[in-house]
Amino acid sequence: MLNICGCLVHATPEKAEEVISAINATEGGEVHAHEDGRIVVTVEDTADKRASDQIMDMHQIPGVLTVTLTYHHFEPLGPDTAAAHTL
Repeated sequence: MLNICGCLVHATPEKAEEVISAINATEGGEVHAHEDGRIVVTVEDTADKRASDQIMDMHQIPGVLTVTLTYHHFEPLGPDTAAAHTL
C-alpha cells in the first residue's frame, strides 16, 4: 500500500531549523519547502510506522506549534493493483 500525507507544519521561527532537521531525520518524513516557520512536509508509511503516527509524533518536536494535514493519497501497490482498478 502507498500511503502519503502532505502537511503544513507551523514552528516558532527561532526553532524552525531544528524542526526541519528533526523531520528530515525521521524515516518517511521529508521537508520540501519552508519560510518563516511554515514548513511543507510529506510523510509516508514505513515498515515500522504509519504516516498518521509520524504526524502525531511531529507534534512532540520542540518548537512545533501545529501540524495540519493538507493532502492524503492512499492506493494499493503490487500485483493486486491492476485487478483492483479493473473492478
